[in-house]
Amino acid sequence: MRLVYASVLMGLLAPCSGLSAPLSAAPEGAVRFYNIANRDFDRFSKRPNPKQQQWMREHYARMQTYSPYFDKRVSWYPNAWMYKDSYAIKPEWDIFQTHPEWVLRDEQDQMLYIPWGCRNGRCPQYAADVGNPEFRANWIAQARTRIDRGYRGIWVDDVNLAWRVSDGEGDHVQPVNPRTGRLMTLDEWQSGFATFMEEIRAAFPDIEIAHNSIWYADDFDKPAIVRQIEAADYINLERGATDSGLESGSGRWGFERFLSFVDAVHARGRGVIFMDYGTSERQREYGLAAWFLISSGIDLMSSNQLHWSAPGYFWPGYELDLQQALGPRYQWQGLLRRDFRCGIVLLNQPDQARVQAHLPAVATDIQGQPVELISLGGAEAKILQTECVTPSLR
Repeated sequence: MRLVYASVLMGLLAPCSGLSAPLSAAPEGAVRFYNIANRDFDRFSKRPNPKQQQWMREHYARMQTYSPYFDKRVSWYPNAWMYKDSYAIKPEWDIFQTHPEWVLRDEQDQMLYIPWGCRNGRCPQYAADVGNPEFRANWIAQARTRIDRGYRGIWVDDVNLAWRVSDGEGDHVQPVNPRTGRLMTLDEWQSGFATFMEEIRAAFPDIEIAHNSIWYADDFDKPAIVRQIEAADYINLERGATDSGLESGSGRWGFERFLSFVDAVHARGRGVIFMDYGTSERQREYGLAAWFLISSGIDLMSSNQLHWSAPGYFWPGYELDLQQALGPRYQWQGLLRRDFRCGIVLLNQPDQARVQAHLPAVATDIQGQPVELISLGGAEAKILQTECVTPSLR
């Protein structure tokens, strides 16, 4: 008997109140790529000719961009999302000088940080108090001035419903809640963040909103987690399936639990972005295969590697179209498998023993080479193209 994993297709879901219209649904086997247009990408976006602009529109379903650099480029790439961090305050910003009370503090009244890039007792970004209504209103006002320049959406970074507050060494510190004078509880932190995200959703009902959040922050059905998910159109999963912390199974860090989180997001009518960090072609295929296992028709695939995603370097795997899924993922000979009208995806979870299996149909790999026998070690996958069939013939 096949062990079928939960997978909710977007076409079966009623639209949720207040949700903006995300990407229209496409076949689950058609890759939709989300490009990260950071500073390293500037050499491609600075002065592209019309043919290069057209290429980007055709290959990038959405693009993460940075204002003000990209403000004058939305005219030729209208599907840009603007980046903005949710609770960072940098010491060189004006609001740090005018509103130091917006920065969280410890019991010794020392300012606290977001634990990233910390060196010599300091981190680049202070941690704002997201429970402060004035900070939230200022954040939304700043975002509006930029979104009004023509951005399709906003990609909100550090939507951290797990604790992410530290001292200057990057070590976790529980902040004081300025509204109670006592140490802030995790529930207070999460509730404040959920309220903040709901206010952003209410302020921008007609744009696309993505949250870069932590999938393992808490139970998937905890009210604050649900509120945060429902305040977004997309949940970004940084590192995607190639996160080195994932292990096999359904435990706290389990690969199956990771996929179950995606199922929970889909069940609420939202999509996900697999922001893959893999550096080898083996990792790249594994990350994309995991995306195929969960694709609902609106999800996005991404990579932080320019040499796989930039114009002139685009990996052929990101142009695949296996067409419609013939069902959800399931267990097959010790592997996770999903069948498509024009292909098969097989994945071996991390830490698992090598599995060998003969294929049930004639197939070719991404490079077009024929494959009859597959051999997959832990954290390996194979994406196979087959002769297109109708569901009744699979």
